[in-house]
Amino acid sequence: MSKEQKKETERGYKAVSKFLIASPYKVRPVADLIRRKPYTEVLAVLENMPHKGARLLWKTVKSAASNALNINKKLDEDMLYISKVLVDDGPRVKRVWCRGRGRADMLLKRFCHITVVVDETEKVGV
Repeated sequence: MSKEQKKETERGYKAVSKFLIASPYKVRPVADLIRRKPYTEVLAVLENMPHKGARLLWKTVKSAASNALNINKKLDEDMLYISKVLVDDGPRVKRVWCRGRGRADMLLKRFCHITVVVDETEKVGV
């Protein structure tokens, strides 16, 4: 599949946040809550969640929506919905954690990449 064919099949407006200091295992359950939901509802849900992943997703969703509204001036916020959310693994930073009796453990600091695709809803009954 060439790049031109891939661009034709992909719809929507995308935003990507990379190298976020959060474990993807902790962000994915929050991402599952917002998939295929209206944009305004997603913002309300994410603002009221206490998780760190909710704040990170809120910023990325807001960025994707502003990309959509900037590219297509005819769009309204009520017409948008979250079509795709990906939370991928990023690099892991290894730190030494000193333990008793001259031993050491490895402490892994995990990073994640978040991709959000926002698309417009199809008008029904028009």
